[in-house]
Amino acid sequence: MKLSKVLLAVAALICAPAAFSQADSTASLTLDQCIAIALDSSPTIKVADMEVSRMDYSRREVIGQLLPTVDFGATYSRMLAKQVMYMNMDFGSMGGGDGAEGDTPAPASDGAKKDNGIKMGLDNSFSLGFNASLPLIAPQLWKSIAVSDAQILVSLEEARKSRQDLVNQVKNAYYTLLLAMDSKKVIQESYDMAALTYRTYSDQHAAGAASDYDVLRTSVAMKNIEPELLQADVAVKQARLQLLILMGVDATFRIVPATTLSDYERDMYANTLALERDYSNNADLRLLDANTDLLKRNLTVQKLAFAPTLALAANYNWTSMSNGSPFSNFRWNPYSTIGLSLSVPIFQGGQRVNRIKQAQIQVDQMQWQRTNLQRSIAMQVDLAIDNIKVNVQQIASCAESVGQAQQAYSIMDRSFDIGAASYLDLRDSELSLTRSRLAYYQAIYNYLVANSDLELLLGTAPIESYQNTAL
Repeated sequence: MKLSKVLLAVAALICAPAAFSQADSTASLTLDQCIAIALDSSPTIKVADMEVSRMDYSRREVIGQLLPTVDFGATYSRMLAKQVMYMNMDFGSMGGGDGAEGDTPAPASDGAKKDNGIKMGLDNSFSLGFNASLPLIAPQLWKSIAVSDAQILVSLEEARKSRQDLVNQVKNAYYTLLLAMDSKKVIQESYDMAALTYRTYSDQHAAGAASDYDVLRTSVAMKNIEPELLQADVAVKQARLQLLILMGVDATFRIVPATTLSDYERDMYANTLALERDYSNNADLRLLDANTDLLKRNLTVQKLAFAPTLALAANYNWTSMSNGSPFSNFRWNPYSTIGLSLSVPIFQGGQRVNRIKQAQIQVDQMQWQRTNLQRSIAMQVDLAIDNIKVNVQQIASCAESVGQAQQAYSIMDRSFDIGAASYLDLRDSELSLTRSRLAYYQAIYNYLVANSDLELLLGTAPIESYQNTAL
């Protein structure tokens, strides 16, 4: 069964009727299955994937600028006051005089005023048609496509980083839930032993074989554990809720881990020996490199602002001009043109030079940031590996301590049964066993969290294998 069946099972449990028992609304999931559900349902991942799609559409928009653009337009204008034109004509050359200034002009025609002004234009003017343009030489626009490709790579790295972070968060939340459940189990067992001892002394007191002090002492010991048990129950609920939030699942859904902390002890030595220090896949480092490449391409685009551009333009229009009503006397006449437009940038007040310098400074800043980030990651990787090795030693020490505490408690329990040990001795051995087991689980938790943090630093989380996890 693939991930889709996992999600169907989760949805079926969430949507189950209220009449179902709690066991019917509980799912036992492994860590890989929880990560698979989170990668498919988390809103954070969906937002990151949508950003990649948005950048892809932005790239297509840039490519569209290289294609021809065709527009249709229509205009109408009404002449309110016609333009008047005056002419200084040489009437002498036409036989009307010797042509010297001051000669009496010819009589004004019907369309002219007495001062020789002639009104020009018609009342109505219509124009409609198609305009097309195509960039032939546009170096800056061509390079913008490479910038769009770099933006897509940045979005992909951000999406990858989001998945890496989510895997780390789900792992830590899953380990926290395991720690809370195992700790609650230890405290519950301690409470059960204290309650059993209290009931034993109560029965003996009723038979006259135990004193009031023994009953009070065992009752106090039992009640002292009750607050710890309540806190452990709250810790389990909080850890489960945090895991459900990261998985993008409804908070009413109940998850029971399919493993325990002690199950991870088997592989810890082999995993520790196989640790690597190669952090070339670190998400922050790769994202910084992608942003640096984007800035370099932007720098190239700014430099190409000095390059000339050549564009082809063509149009086909119809015009009509008439007097009187705008809804009559149409006289449509088509005309068309085609031509080339060359633009050579020469001087813009130093704007382009300053933009280039700004872009160059940004590239240099990214180089220094990468150096600083690389040193920081290298230091964190070394610390994480050291923490893992220390935690492995602590696990081995705590495991040995748990075995010894278990033997000591068994001896003290038998001695208490035959009357060779007091209740205080038994209680001390029980508390030592409880503390040893809690320390053991805490050491395993610290080891797992350190491994998860190291995986995040190295950027080696197997995202694809999680997405193919079966139920």
